[in-house]
Amino acid sequence: MRVILASNRGTVMELGITPIVTSGLVMQLLAGSKIIEVDNNVREDRALLNGAQKLLGILIAVGEAVAYVLSGMYGSVGQLGVGNAILIIVQLCFAGIIVICLDELLQKGYGLGSGISLFIATNICESIIWKAFSPTTINSGRGAEFEGAVIALFHLLITRTDKVRALREAFYRQNLPNVTNLLATVLIFLIVIYFQGFRVVLPVRSKNARGQQGSYPIKLFYTSNMPIILQSALVSNLYFISQLLHRKYSGNFLVNLLGKWKESEYSGQSVPVGGLAYYVTAPSSLADMAANPFHALFYLVFMLTACALFSKTWIEVSGSSAKDVAKQLKEQQMVMPGHRDSNLQKELNRYIPTAAAFGGMCIGALTVLADFMGAIGSGTGILLAVTIIYQYFETFEKEKASELGLFGF
Repeated sequence: MRVILASNRGTVMELGITPIVTSGLVMQLLAGSKIIEVDNNVREDRALLNGAQKLLGILIAVGEAVAYVLSGMYGSVGQLGVGNAILIIVQLCFAGIIVICLDELLQKGYGLGSGISLFIATNICESIIWKAFSPTTINSGRGAEFEGAVIALFHLLITRTDKVRALREAFYRQNLPNVTNLLATVLIFLIVIYFQGFRVVLPVRSKNARGQQGSYPIKLFYTSNMPIILQSALVSNLYFISQLLHRKYSGNFLVNLLGKWKESEYSGQSVPVGGLAYYVTAPSSLADMAANPFHALFYLVFMLTACALFSKTWIEVSGSSAKDVAKQLKEQQMVMPGHRDSNLQKELNRYIPTAAAFGGMCIGALTVLADFMGAIGSGTGILLAVTIIYQYFETFEKEKASELGLFGF
C-alpha cells in the first residue's frame, strides 16, 4: 500500500509520540508558570489537566499530519491521490491515539512508569539494535554491504582475503553504521550510568517522631532527562517548521536562513545543509567537524547553553525548586539537623540550582560527546534511552523493596 510512504519520514509510532510529548510539556509549563491554576491535591483538577493534555495531543497530531501531507513530504497530493492522502493522515493520527491509550494503560497501574518514556526508549533501543544487526544489504558503490555493523564485520572478514583491510573497513566505513560507532554507543551508555550515581545526600529528621532519621538525595542529574527532552522538542519543531517552509518557499532568504534541506542519497530522508537547522544539528563525522569547525563550535555552545537553561527553568515550573522542596519538607514536619527551619530554603539553594544547571550542562556535554564520537542513535537518543531505562530500574527496585516490606522480609 502507498500509505507505507509514511514510514519514509520515520515510523508512524515515532510521529505519534512527538505531539503527545509536546502537549505534555506545554501543559506542564502552563501549570508550572501559573498561567492555568491547577491544584494537584484535588482529584478533579488532575483529571481535567490530564484530559486537556490528551485533547491537545490529538489536536497537535491532526495538525502535524495534515501539514506533513499537504506540504508534499510524502509526495504531492496530486500523485498520491486524495484517498491515499487521507489514509496517511488517518494513519498518523491513529498512531497518536494508540500512544495515548497505551500510556493511559500504564498510568492506570497496569505497568510501571510512563508509557511515553517507555515508547521513546523502545524506539531508540530498536534503532541501535537494528543498526548493529540489520541484515539489509545496501549498494554504496563498492558492492552490496550489510547495514548492520556486526553482520558487516563478519561478512567482510569472511569474504575479503586481506583481513587487515577488512577490519579497517568494518571499523571505519563511511555512511553506514560501523563497529567504532557501536563501541562509542556502549561507552556512552556506561559513562551515563556511572554519572547517575553522583549525588549529594542531605540528612533530615522528623520534628515529631524522635529518632526518625531520613535523607534527601540531590542527584547530579537533578532534572533527569527533561533538559534533553525539551531541547529535542525545540529542535524537532524547528525541523518541522523549516522543512515545511523550505518545500514551499525554498527561494526565500528568511526561509533559507531558518534552514536549507536536501534528500540524502543513502537514507532517502531530508537532511539540513544550511541555515539555523543545520547549525543545531550534530556534525555527521570528524571530517565534517574539521571541514567546518564553526558548525561544531556552534553546536557545542548551543547544546550546553540550552540544556543548562532548560534544566534551571524546569525546576521552577515543575515544583522541584529549593523553595518548593523546603515547603514540602516543612509540610512533612522534617528538619535538617544543625539548621533552623528558616534556613532550610537557603541551605537547599546551595545545592539544587547548581545541580540543575551543572547537571543540565553535563547532559548536554555527554550528548555532544556521543555525537562527535559517532555513536549510533544520536547523542540525544542515547541520553534519553539510558536515563529512561535507569528510571525504570529504580522504579522496579522501589516496587521490589515495598513488596518485600509488605511480606515482612
